[in-house]
Amino acid sequence: MELLRELSKEYKTISIVGMAKNAGKTTALNFLIEEAMDEGVRLGITSTGRDGESTDLVTETEKPRVYLYEGTLVSVPRKLYELAEAGLEIISMSNYRTALGELLLCEVKEEGYVQIAGPVATADTRKLCTEMFSCGAELVLVDGAIDRKSVAAPESSDAIILSTGAVISRDIAKVVKETAHVVSLYSLPVLDDSDAKETILSIIDENRIALMRRKAVLDPEPFDVELMDLKTGLGAGRLIDEAITDDVEYVFIPGAITNSIMESINPAKFKNTVFILKDPTKIFIDSVTWKQLVKRGLDMRVIQNIKVCAVTVNPISPEGYSFDSDMLQAEVRKAIPDIPVIDVRK
Repeated sequence: MELLRELSKEYKTISIVGMAKNAGKTTALNFLIEEAMDEGVRLGITSTGRDGESTDLVTETEKPRVYLYEGTLVSVPRKLYELAEAGLEIISMSNYRTALGELLLCEVKEEGYVQIAGPVATADTRKLCTEMFSCGAELVLVDGAIDRKSVAAPESSDAIILSTGAVISRDIAKVVKETAHVVSLYSLPVLDDSDAKETILSIIDENRIALMRRKAVLDPEPFDVELMDLKTGLGAGRLIDEAITDDVEYVFIPGAITNSIMESINPAKFKNTVFILKDPTKIFIDSVTWKQLVKRGLDMRVIQNIKVCAVTVNPISPEGYSFDSDMLQAEVRKAIPDIPVIDVRK
């Protein structure tokens, strides 16, 4: 399957996000790099963490290295520049700082292994991608650090590739369920009430929970907005529940949404109230609880959702067990039929 050729027709920047360590994220990255070389697509490569080292710095287990070909653009911190086995030419020295020193934008002049890293802030990642395009990149791949869900945020890239696999669970059914759950969250419906969206965007910098009550039809301002003295709902589920009266149509929550927050809100209030988030990366609710909340009538919308353009599966766990690759692919495809699913190891 020529995955990269199809994706590059529709997207310019793609983030690769792993559901867990050893889900095959770096293997997926290497697969796309190989395809780009075969197809003659000039890549830009950056990361929200650090990748390309031969040993995982946390688990001390072996991991795939990143091999780059001539013409590829890559971001490399100064301290990792000297470790590159590839021949790198520095194009520019950026203002983006990392724990490993000043970030360099380089072009690969002689193919070889490279340890990559990139900016910490999502906005800076987007700026770096723009710089890569100005230097001739046709497609930019953003390697996502596993502990940072923010790499999946819509402002960081046009779409994501989600890497999943046996490392999630010894039960193949659970792997499939959790993968489908993440995809469904990322595909949550976008708020289609233009007045409500405009109101939220006007207060979003306040970074506070907002209760919105609709005004009379002829009023020039469509909503009364009550800003709660809360920047996050964490530990404040009961306060939010008490504040939601019968006339509250929307509740905007700028921070994280968790099991405990939503379980503290009376399900009867789901009938008239829609909960709004900036994007799905703010949701930290397990699949079982989410299903129960939806059955009780929860209606959650987002200002912007996330496009999952492909799912890669790794049937092998570092703990010594594995699944049949064809079976895993078939089950995941059955759960998310509209998205390409591949085992890049094959």
